[in-house]
Amino acid sequence: MDVETAAVADRYRRFASTEAPGRSDLYASWAHRVADDAELSGILSSLPSPHRQPPLVFAVTRLLGSGDVAADAWAAWFREHADAVVRECGHRAIQTNEPLRCAALLPELTRVEGPIALLEIGASAGLCLYPDRYSYRYVGSDGEFRLDPVDGPSSVELVCEVRGDRMPEVVMPDVVWRAGIDLNPLDVTDPRDVDWLAGLAWPGETGRADRIRAAARIAAADPPHLSAGDAFERLSEVSAAAPADATLVVTTPGVLVHVPRAGRGALIEAVRAAGRWITIDAIGTHDGWAPGEPDAASSGFAVALDGRIHAFADPLGGWWEWRHG
Repeated sequence: MDVETAAVADRYRRFASTEAPGRSDLYASWAHRVADDAELSGILSSLPSPHRQPPLVFAVTRLLGSGDVAADAWAAWFREHADAVVRECGHRAIQTNEPLRCAALLPELTRVEGPIALLEIGASAGLCLYPDRYSYRYVGSDGEFRLDPVDGPSSVELVCEVRGDRMPEVVMPDVVWRAGIDLNPLDVTDPRDVDWLAGLAWPGETGRADRIRAAARIAAADPPHLSAGDAFERLSEVSAAAPADATLVVTTPGVLVHVPRAGRGALIEAVRAAGRWITIDAIGTHDGWAPGEPDAASSGFAVALDGRIHAFADPLGGWWEWRHG
């Protein structure tokens, strides 16, 4: 086994043992199959590393028609369609666009005086640019809190578990402008792009694909302005189009880890110079936290406004916990 093939096998074995368990038994079984099969690992070794990641490859096979089948049947299908899989993986990227993240962003948006001009870096199809169009239900040990858009309950209800002893303080933001920057933005009015987004939900993640499709329908009724390109290069131009009488809020939920580390600090400085900054990140992702931060007392991702951490949360918004202290 050559070095690249061995690297693929190791990556898939790690995914099967540490990333997929508890989230997708099917993906765990597929990853074990790749790790144990030198032919499959060798096929994937021809792809650049970012394009052979397990969730990307698995989503591509499902998009091309493998179905959610047992590992042996999936491996047989993969061999038969290897050329098509490699071609498709070569121009695809993992573009997590989980509207549930808005449940973690909303408490920080509540701290910002409106009206708000919302700009997301790494926006994908822009589903997280519609926090004012979704309904929310925060559920904790002492009960729950519900919030609906001003025109009534939304077809998308985001349910977030509240951990600890404090509900978040939230109000519906007054979003008057919304835009995004992405290397390869997706079009919510294109059924193929929506299919790809929904297909990135892992088998076993109950309701996630349906939530993405429902949020895409909301976005398609009023599509955001999405700009293709590098965030550092496009930020000034895109932010200049925001209404002058609105507070510009730039969000980077879970995207900074995908920016080369050497450029993260410069991008954060540019974002903070442009307006208010809301992010959801693992503590070690960057050094852009406010003085005295961070407090690594939680296993979740830090949720912060202008670098000041106010809460920790599941990276996809499934739970939220107020930061004590």
